[in-house]
Amino acid sequence: MSQALASSVSPDDTLTPDARRLSLARVWLLGAATLTTGLIAGFFYAYACSVMLGLDRVDDRTFIATMQAINATVRNTWFALSFFGALLLTAAAALVHLGRSGRRVLPWAAAAFVLYAIAFGITMGISVPLNQELADAGAAATLTDPAGVRAAYEDDWNNWNLNRTFASIAAFGCLVRALIVSRRPA
Repeated sequence: MSQALASSVSPDDTLTPDARRLSLARVWLLGAATLTTGLIAGFFYAYACSVMLGLDRVDDRTFIATMQAINATVRNTWFALSFFGALLLTAAAALVHLGRSGRRVLPWAAAAFVLYAIAFGITMGISVPLNQELADAGAAATLTDPAGVRAAYEDDWNNWNLNRTFASIAAFGCLVRALIVSRRPA
């Protein structure tokens, strides 16, 4: 009887109230990191598999005007919450798993942080400057060489977007794995 009862007790039932709250906070933090990273991975993925493919079919001026409009509006609160939140929450999720009690989760959370930091770095160091160069080129309707402006932007932007897409999807996968191992009994 006592053996059956012991097997029905979850690992969290044997923890002190403070340890239980910490365990719950860790899971929620890991979940928030997973959610925000998944949102950004999906955002980059949507560009790779639909937005840029659709824009590949339009003329140069339409491409430039559309990308300028997108780039001018993407810097908004909703995007910022997931883009910056993914980096901060993943770092925090890795940090709260430092130590013996987080040894199964930490490698996955740390790998997710590194992978997302790569995607973040590509965005800030390459994509944003490319977007700024496109904005600085001027209004699409007034450009004397729209084909040249597009050529200087499109291939580089697409190639780097693929890299940040793969990195953020891999980070998301690591966080999903971290969530799975975090809920397994020790």
